[in-house]
Order: sequence, then C-alpha cells, then structure tokens
Amino acid sequence: MTIPQDFGPVGGRRSGLARPTSVDDDLDAAVQAADAAALAAGVSVRELVYLPDLADVVELYSGIWGRSDNPPMTIELLRAFTKAGNYVSGAFVGERLVGACVGFFHAPAEDALHSHIAGVAGDLTGRHVGFALKLHQRAWALLRGVSEIAWTFDPLVSRNAYFNVVKLAGRPVEYLPDFYGPMGDTINAGGDSDRLLVRWRLHDPQVIAACSGMSNPASADLQRAGGAVIALGIDRHGAPLPGRLDGRVSLVAVPRDIEGLRMTDPALAQRWRVALRDSLGALVADGAQITGFDKEGWYVVRRES
Repeated sequence: MTIPQDFGPVGGRRSGLARPTSVDDDLDAAVQAADAAALAAGVSVRELVYLPDLADVVELYSGIWGRSDNPPMTIELLRAFTKAGNYVSGAFVGERLVGACVGFFHAPAEDALHSHIAGVAGDLTGRHVGFALKLHQRAWALLRGVSEIAWTFDPLVSRNAYFNVVKLAGRPVEYLPDFYGPMGDTINAGGDSDRLLVRWRLHDPQVIAACSGMSNPASADLQRAGGAVIALGIDRHGAPLPGRLDGRVSLVAVPRDIEGLRMTDPALAQRWRVALRDSLGALVADGAQITGFDKEGWYVVRRES
C-alpha cells in the first residue's frame, strides 16, 4: 500500500518535490532534471513518510542485501529519520516500490546531507532508477538550502564507481579502510568493507552537466598515451598486478565483476581488496585526486603539479 503526497505540478507534470513559492532558475532546473530522470526510468519518485511505505522500504532492502533477519534499515529508524526531517524516498512502478534512498543531515556547520543507503530491485537493473533517485535527492536538498551530499561506496565495484564518478560527477575525497567492519550480507560476503567517501557538490558545473545527461567518462587509453603510469593492473589470470605509485597521472584497475568473484573465488577477491587499498588508498592518502573513471575498469588519479 502506498499513500501519495499531494504536491503541485512542476514542468507540466506532478512531482514528488514540494516547491517553495519562489524558486530561482538553478533550483527549478534541478527539479525539472529530477522529473525528467524519473520519466526516462519509467518510475515516479517521492518522499516517504507513512508507515506502510517505510515497511516496504525495509522489505525491499532486506531482499536486495539478503538480510531478512537483520535488515540494513529498520522501520523504527526510518520513522525517526522522517520525523526529524531527514530524507527517505522511494521509486515506484505503479504501486510497487522498486527503489529507495535514505539520507540524514551532517552536523549543522557542515551544510551537507549524508546519503546512507540506496538500492534498486534486481529486475529493474539497467532502467536508470538509481539515477532518478539521486536526482530527486539533489533537488530535495537544494530546495532546503543544502549544497552538498556525501556518501560512501565500495571502490572495488566497477559499475558503482562509474555511476558515482561519471554519471553523477561525484568526487571521491577519502579512502576509508574496512569502514563498516565485516558485513555478512549477500553483496559484501563478509569481506573487509573498504569505502570511498564521495562529495557531491550540488552547484558544481560538472554536476549540473551530469544531471542533464552530459557525463564525461575518462579514457584509459588516452591517459596512457599522455604518459599515465599503471599503479595497479590486471594480469592474464585476472589477478591484481601492482605497479608504480610515483606517476603524476596514475591508472588503477578494478575487476569487472567483484561481486561474482566474491562468490567463486573469495581468496582472489580479498587479494583485490588489499591491492586496491595499497594502491588507490595510498595515492589518495598521499594527496592525489580521483578525477575520472573509465568504464572498462580504470580509476584516473592525478597529483597536483
């Protein structure tokens, strides 16, 4: 059961985003971009506050992470978040909840929202539902005067790296070794939970362009031609191959399907974890910046001149 909130039309259609009476052009564009992303994904996205919807979020997350006995979010916590004015949204196909995103505010001085968890039903893969959820979250934050959203993701998951760094133009700023400790779900398979912390600066021109569909993927081949060095490569057996960490521009590889590898060869998956920590983690700790990602599975990392 879902209970829609009664929000006014934006851009000629109903939106899940409540607009104040006066909105500048940037905010209006953010709302319209969110509406366009939802339309392209074939979903409606709206903020959730009612208990039946929150119960659906708990069930959705339990199925995605395979944790019915210990779900990633509880209905009590979701209820507290919504009461305190934090962000809980859902993406729907008809009356079915197919995706959800949850965030909470940082300390007041930081002017940021932390996007804690987002997930989409497996049968909706490739429909860009996650993109629609993030653009809804961006517009929601901007409408509340928030200029930045932060979140973490597993740097070994290639498709997530592409989504965060290219599709959204988020900027990883910190490598966090074993951030959550062991995670015994079907996605993380109990391994170390290294994460990259991303900051999504909502007024950044690159973010605005990405939200309008103009993403800018990196090319590892072009970077090599320009003198980039391999900080971490892949050998012919699919194992990590350490390289140099002294380049002005470095390329750091990740496997194409680490989630599958965790199931078929957990020892090799752990080798990748350690190798990425020793290369990408070391570069970021030394002040280098992740500036791009090649869809074939390469981080582009630059040092200041």
